[in-house]
Amino acid sequence: MRINILQHTPSEGPGMILDWAATQDAAVTIYHPYQFGKLPTAAATDLLVILGGPMSPNDDLPWIAQERTLIRDLFAQHTPVLGVCFGAQQIVKVLGGTVQQAPAKEVGWAPVYRQSTAIPRIPAQLTVLHWHEEMFTIPTGAQLLFSSDHLTNQGFVLPGQAVGLQFHLEPQAVNVREMVANDGDYLTGSVLQQSAEQVITTPVPMANRMALYAILDALTTG
Repeated sequence: MRINILQHTPSEGPGMILDWAATQDAAVTIYHPYQFGKLPTAAATDLLVILGGPMSPNDDLPWIAQERTLIRDLFAQHTPVLGVCFGAQQIVKVLGGTVQQAPAKEVGWAPVYRQSTAIPRIPAQLTVLHWHEEMFTIPTGAQLLFSSDHLTNQGFVLPGQAVGLQFHLEPQAVNVREMVANDGDYLTGSVLQQSAEQVITTPVPMANRMALYAILDALTTG
């Protein structure tokens, strides 16, 4: 399996996605389009993972538009796509949805609640890392997958094709420390009202790995 990952900031890497890829004996390539302007081709992709970042899909940047062209090409050939945070918003834009300011900025650890059983083995509730202040509409044909106390549209599934998550399941403890060390100022103004120390010292739940693996398994096994 050829897994291509689009990373959009140094402090938000693939984390546990790489662990899952190792269980599949997959060939992983990480692209940094925000810096180098390079993207994989659809023909060389068996799974695309689009990670988060500080930019908005509403920004007028050439590489953002080029990413959406790639997503369209992958949909045309029925190649699965996982989007996280900014990545999920990119998928939504391709599917004709909208991305706009959320009613509350969510940064820190907080629960999300499963809204669909379309993907097996996902717990009814997860405590996940939020790092966002925008929100998306649920695309036509997709199912609402997760909600939180402050935002209804936290995740969606387009069966057999895509999953988008507004929050982060992928970080391990080292990744959380990296995010806070480099982008901890972003905690200011969050409705979750957590300090950098609170975010760093919160253990990463084992259930997050299980849910992430379940999502990736569902995407790649049809």
